[in-house]
Amino acid sequence: MNLPEITHQNIAQLLNKEAIIRETIAQIQKDFGMYSIEINFDGNIETAYEQLMTKLTEEITNLLAIDKSKLQSILYRIDLSEMAIKKALRLASTSLSNHRSGTDIEENTQQVIAHEIIVRELKKVLTRNYFKNLG
Repeated sequence: MNLPEITHQNIAQLLNKEAIIRETIAQIQKDFGMYSIEINFDGNIETAYEQLMTKLTEEITNLLAIDKSKLQSILYRIDLSEMAIKKALRLASTSLSNHRSGTDIEENTQQVIAHEIIVRELKKVLTRNYFKNLG
């Protein structure tokens, strides 16, 4: 059994399994909960990604404005490196047009970080399940 590669193109396909989605959400809630940040989920699997993106983007916006060091701690806890975020931001910025405002770019930055958090937490879940199935 090979661990599937997670890319921006196939994340939606990997997030179509209810158990994986629930485990990923639980992992996000656990990691943010350690910093007293509640990530709510209404249980609707079909809108899980959108719900997570909305909530994580809101929390990232707040943390960037109020407590950047807490955000850095959370990212460290999640094991999301600054280099991975910078790479994702570079990729996202190449797709932005020159007509976007500074506010759009800031929102995009927060959305990119939120997406990278979801991807990293999904990788944790898939890796844990992979090794659990080996034993």
